[in-house]
Amino acid sequence: MLQELFSIHQQIVGAMKSDKKRYLAPKMNWREQCICLRGPRGTGKTTLLLQHYKETYGSPDRCLYISGDNIHVVSNGLYQTVRDYFTYGGEAVIIDEIHKYPNWAQELKNSIDTYKDKHILVSGSSSLDLTKAAYDLSRRVVYYDLPGLSFREYLFFRYGYEFPARSFDDIVSGHTAIAADIAGKMPVLKHFDEYLRIGYYPYILEGAEQYAQKVMSTVEKTLFEDIAVTANLTQTKLPILKKMLWLIATSDPFVPNIAGMSRDLGISKEYVYTYLEYLERAGLIATLRLDGSGAALVRKPGKVYLENPNLLYALNGSLQKETLVGGVRETFFANQLKNAGVKVSLHPTADFLANGHFTVEVGGPSKKEDQIKGIADSFRALDGIDIGAGDKIPLYLFGFLY
Repeated sequence: MLQELFSIHQQIVGAMKSDKKRYLAPKMNWREQCICLRGPRGTGKTTLLLQHYKETYGSPDRCLYISGDNIHVVSNGLYQTVRDYFTYGGEAVIIDEIHKYPNWAQELKNSIDTYKDKHILVSGSSSLDLTKAAYDLSRRVVYYDLPGLSFREYLFFRYGYEFPARSFDDIVSGHTAIAADIAGKMPVLKHFDEYLRIGYYPYILEGAEQYAQKVMSTVEKTLFEDIAVTANLTQTKLPILKKMLWLIATSDPFVPNIAGMSRDLGISKEYVYTYLEYLERAGLIATLRLDGSGAALVRKPGKVYLENPNLLYALNGSLQKETLVGGVRETFFANQLKNAGVKVSLHPTADFLANGHFTVEVGGPSKKEDQIKGIADSFRALDGIDIGAGDKIPLYLFGFLY
């Protein structure tokens, strides 16, 4: 059985082409006994783990790649497979898509507790089951979250431009000089438009022709494999999730009416909340609320966005609908801030409250200051300008946060 897994390992490693590393790689403590790399489908989790394998181990005799849904692993048992390999003499194991293996949390726990001198690296989609298990394994596993490419990473991976990541405060205070440096080296607005359409998922490196199709395939697999399995949903329930995505994709942005959604979708209000949670945990949508606390604010989102702009273009393209540019801009801003760990919430009169106290309006180059006029610590994040001044900051700069 191990020889079969060795053969699969060699095929997977041999197919890996890119040596360029995601921003997260140097930030991870690879010395930890067990690491779990989470993130939506298609963000490059497998590649990141295999890059570490090539640099650190270089041989399946020392580190073995397996997948949680591999037939040999399922029939033999995850714990037994790990045991067989470590008994063989292996030092580390990579378990990809671990959430697809039934009872994975218990068998991972047993593996960690039994082989304390070995390294176990796992990956999984941001599903409800994986997130819930984090509470049970928190003392044994170190978790890292890998989002899609930032605009900065896209420029590096696709075109070779290297720019440092910038903090939110650096961008707000020094945006003119930062933008002048970037715009002086390339047609930044052209590349930014590309990124919004086809730049978030690393498979852009395989070519742009089939990109939208691959995005839609990612959506389908997330719904019909990840959510369906972890939430134990029947096939009759899954089209409801797709309808919810269509509603969000065709809005600018989507302001949820829970009672109306319940009526239109033919499900209870409780299920509306639950399905929104499934979609968010799976990395397909992002919900934002007003800054504050209280049960009402915690439960009901004020606005719902698709997780990234590429999803907007792909879903609207599949529906033959025009993608609304206002929604694209807001989706990008919220996505890049959240991915970088910058707090972002809704503002009662403007678009967003960022980093706890900055009032932000997002729009095109002619966006007026009416909604932020007279408000301290406020600015406009504007698409269509390569260099800004004063409170006018190029929107693309917020793609340099990570």
